[in-house]
Amino acid sequence: MRSTGTLVILFIVLVVGFAGCAGCGTYNGLVSLEEGVEQAWGNVETTYQRRADLIPNLVSTVQGAADFERETLESVTNARARATSINLSVDDLGDAEAVQEYMAAQSALGGALGRLIAVAESYPQLTATAAFRDLQAQLEGTENRINVARRDYNGAVRTYNTKVRQFPGSIIASFTGFERRTPFEAEAGAETAPTVEFN
Repeated sequence: MRSTGTLVILFIVLVVGFAGCAGCGTYNGLVSLEEGVEQAWGNVETTYQRRADLIPNLVSTVQGAADFERETLESVTNARARATSINLSVDDLGDAEAVQEYMAAQSALGGALGRLIAVAESYPQLTATAAFRDLQAQLEGTENRINVARRDYNGAVRTYNTKVRQFPGSIIASFTGFERRTPFEAEAGAETAPTVEFN
């Protein structure tokens, strides 16, 4: 009788110990994945900051060209100011509205830069300067880095969100406060191909 009670207690202790170890492993996995999301987000912010840092140099170079449209320069400057004024911390990545506002500001800045480059092509004396060509190449490289950083971030978010939603991670996540994160999404209208016209 005594040995049966001891075996039951030993069995219960083993089950509780196994469940505790599994729970710790799941929790540690969630922490690791959350850190990956935060690192990927930091990389996205770094590439956006690089673009924002290049813009004053580009605007200064373009302003040096005679007769350049002031409206285009002002739209770039205003878009940069708006994009850099929106602060999105890692804690806000679960807030879809905050992420959407951040993405909209960055998209507006990208559009303004695109218009600036397109208008600048009409000024041969500007496009011939080495400073403008160098800045244009740096901006193109930065846009590529932004795309890579967004893709890496979305991959980290997908892995993290999958772990948060799968069993037993969902139980551990609900008890310990791990919430789903919002990935970058395509802009509205991105599914429509742009019209290219040669006038």
